[in-house]
Amino acid sequence: MSYFAAAVVRDEGGWNAAEVNLRGATDIDDVAERLRDVEPDADLSLLFVEADDAYLVILRLDEGEDLRVFGSDSAYAEESRLGALLVGDLKTSVTGLEDGDEPPPAASGDEESEQPAVDPEADPVGDADILADLGISAQRLLRLCAHELPADVTTEVCQVLGCADEVEELREV
Repeated sequence: MSYFAAAVVRDEGGWNAAEVNLRGATDIDDVAERLRDVEPDADLSLLFVEADDAYLVILRLDEGEDLRVFGSDSAYAEESRLGALLVGDLKTSVTGLEDGDEPPPAASGDEESEQPAVDPEADPVGDADILADLGISAQRLLRLCAHELPADVTTEVCQVLGCADEVEELREV
């Protein structure tokens, strides 16, 4: 299974991006350490791992601490060793709605809100609110994962964050 792993880190100077090699990673803490190594003093570090145009995992560190993880589909853990390492321990399935919440009504003419928030074939896991404070709500992240390829989700998230150009430069290398 092939993958692309892009770290985007924010410090006083703005956003920087770097590709991260995950070969030989032994556990999720090893992956987090590789993310920290990109910029040890970063205020915010995000790692986007895209696998075979099917799966997306996002890892987040705030000031190098408090690892949070979101995976677009728990099936990734069964598909590869890397998937098992990244999302295999995540037990929390997410749907984008809190228990008891009703989905928002679809606004007339708003195609996006008429689409289900979650792909019925997928089982997203982890912290869907991982990017909420950065302008990507859990509902929006789940909807993107349900209807877009992982690379397109990464691109859209990075456009909101203001670091899309940096990530696209990594793809071109």
